[in-house]
Amino acid sequence: MDKPLLLGLPLLLSCLRSESLALRVGEVSPLISIPGFPAPMTEIIQCRMCHLQFPGERCSRGRGICTATEDEGCTTGRIFKKDGTLWLTFMGCLKNCANVDKIKWSVYLVKFRCCRGYDLCNETL
Repeated sequence: MDKPLLLGLPLLLSCLRSESLALRVGEVSPLISIPGFPAPMTEIIQCRMCHLQFPGERCSRGRGICTATEDEGCTTGRIFKKDGTLWLTFMGCLKNCANVDKIKWSVYLVKFRCCRGYDLCNETL
């Protein structure tokens, strides 16, 4: 197993959070209050959580459910080897989540999918 790459995973996630935040600069917030109308309700959803899951195996670390806050979404991240085979999957709640394809990380490619549609929506991503 590539232990140095696993130890670098939190660094990769923090870079992606910064990148997804940059994508949101200039967007208009959908939660604008209009006088005379009730304030919009923010839906709270639950997400499947697993910090480490290798192909063909069950979740080996961090299995559970997290609750996404107002600015979070459910995410599924997949790390692929250079030849396209799946190496690692992780799931959870992520702030400023954004769909991202094929980010190069050393000899791997990383893919993120985000959702907020319903509870545990990241189980099927």
